Amino acid sequence: MTLGTNLDTSWTKVVSRRLHRPVAALPAPDSLIAPLRPLVADADLVLLNVEGAIGDGAPPFDKCAKTTSGCFALRMPPAAAGAIRGITKHTVVANLANNHARDAGAEGLRETQRALEHAGVIVTGIDTLPTLVETRHGDTVAFLGFATSGGDNDLRDLTAVRRHVARAAANYRRVIVTMHLGAEGASAQRTVDSTERYLDSPRGNPVAFADAATAAGADLVIGHGPHVVRAAEWRDSSLVLYSLGNLVTYGPFSHREPMRRGVVACATVDGRGAVRAAKLHPTLQRAPGRVSTDRSRRALTLIDSLSKLDFPRTGAHVLRDGRLVRRALPNGER
Repeated sequence: MTLGTNLDTSWTKVVSRRLHRPVAALPAPDSLIAPLRPLVADADLVLLNVEGAIGDGAPPFDKCAKTTSGCFALRMPPAAAGAIRGITKHTVVANLANNHARDAGAEGLRETQRALEHAGVIVTGIDTLPTLVETRHGDTVAFLGFATSGGDNDLRDLTAVRRHVARAAANYRRVIVTMHLGAEGASAQRTVDSTERYLDSPRGNPVAFADAATAAGADLVIGHGPHVVRAAEWRDSSLVLYSLGNLVTYGPFSHREPMRRGVVACATVDGRGAVRAAKLHPTLQRAPGRVSTDRSRRALTLIDSLSKLDFPRTGAHVLRDGRLVRRALPNGER
């Protein structure tokens, strides 16, 4: 999610002309979050990929100074931290392992972490140590975030990924891993077992990463980065969601098909670490990034189709109500 950006608001002129109405550069972050609260009301904890820095004033780092086009510098206003915390009355975890959390530089990343933690949000994805979260029931969940934006938690180093996940799994029964990787946009809906690229930069192999993480003990692997939904796959008692698409991306993003579709994934992980149940709630964004529940359930159809195409044997079957179940194979195959 990105709740607007105060680093470059020039996009509002283009979008205002396209929509034939004025567009606010920075609406109240809480108003952007509000439609999501009913979808997570019964969750013990909520994990969000916070795509951008948080802060105000002159940026200490000018990310796009020497570029011509295709550069996005994202920094949300300080009120975003409180809005993120307010998505639920229970625990909120913010992943910062992505390619925009450092858009205001290293100091901007530290400011983002401070703002979130001051608001009562638990931050993960900063390093390779598991982030430990205790639910209201006393259960401990270990989180690890990986990306391709540099640092020790680079998901392209699969040997290191296995080591870091295995260390967490050796000590904690429930391990949830996030991966921010892959190509982007409408042409990036398929999940391939090869290194993907974006803007000529290697952005990881999603299948190889899932192999490494689940083999090392990850119970749930959650993908984001392509800005479109992708397949879901069962791996024994583990579940891999290769991309949940866009949730709330207010501002200079494409809100055309299929980038406007996303899902909120709800999963139950039992005492052994097995994913016992999972359900997807489809969402829809209208320009310039207002989210609502998608009554057409389009994202569910997409994920079900992509899962069958990309993983014929292990791909999840998405029922009409959003539940993820194992796909029946012909002739009793397993």
